[in-house]
Amino acid sequence: MSDESAAAISATRRDWVTEHREMYLKSGGSQGHIVDITAVGGRQFATHCLIKYQGRKSGKTFITPLCYADIGGEVVICASKGGADHHPAWYLNLIELPQIEFQIATQAFRGIWREPETKERERIWNFFTDCHPFYSDYQESTDRTLPLVMFTAHEEIPVFTLSDATGVRNI
Repeated sequence: MSDESAAAISATRRDWVTEHREMYLKSGGSQGHIVDITAVGGRQFATHCLIKYQGRKSGKTFITPLCYADIGGEVVICASKGGADHHPAWYLNLIELPQIEFQIATQAFRGIWREPETKERERIWNFFTDCHPFYSDYQESTDRTLPLVMFTAHEEIPVFTLSDATGVRNI
């Protein structure tokens, strides 16, 4: 997918992503965790988490909602950017950090992250795309391998709030 195509997708989703993030944050996670995304090829009960991270250039704090799956006690997300030819900013920032902060529904955690490789990655990819089928379309639209990021909770932390984010990134 060209950067122009990705920008067009981003523009059409920008309002939805902003509204989703704000609903999740304002409700303390009681809303926004499970969302019907059948309109974009997803499931009726699609699960979403929030990740919080520092911008590697700006130093600002960002909070991004993402589809996730839980496999073997680990959370898995995909750095798809809708199938764009380059990685999303959240992923580029995350790979610079040793830990991840994430929220699932009404609980937030600090933990460690990793990227599965080879046969494990293939198994996780198959599971993830079974949960969120449209990621297969994203993969088909780009030459890059969409990264999978897995994380494990190590410490419970307070849920995220709108005021935690000092920067705003829509996708």
